[in-house]
Amino acid sequence: MAQTPQTPASPSSPVCYASEADDAYMGFATRDELVAALNELLEAERAGAYVARASLNDAPPEMADLLKSIAADEARWCAMLTAQLERLSASPSAKRGAFAEKAMAIADPHARLLFLNRGQNWVVRKLAELMPKVRDDALHAALREMSESHVHNIDAAARALESD
Repeated sequence: MAQTPQTPASPSSPVCYASEADDAYMGFATRDELVAALNELLEAERAGAYVARASLNDAPPEMADLLKSIAADEARWCAMLTAQLERLSASPSAKRGAFAEKAMAIADPHARLLFLNRGQNWVVRKLAELMPKVRDDALHAALREMSESHVHNIDAAARALESD
């Protein structure tokens, strides 16, 4: 019996086009979800910057450098979030989060700093929830840097509160 020559096996499945799939299909946040999350973070950062700056008026002198540092950092993240929203062709929110009024209602500067620190923790948790859903490498890197910066601020504020 004559043998037929072997032909190379054909692929068992078509080429994978997963990289071209829609973000939502792949488990990532949609553009609208990203815009909503970034605006929520922007409002929170704006509130944090306001609280840190306003707290300089009645905080003890030993807290001044920390509050200035936190205010500058919050402003930095407001600028980053605004730029990322604009890159997504979205309108950045002009609102300031309700956190600001709640924090400023706290008269004691140490208690207010503790509350501000809880707000920083909230941002870190929100970022931890959001980052796995971000497909865009540049945005993901910026959010990771923002989270690390907030953790640094949380630690610095905790140390300041412990020393009092």
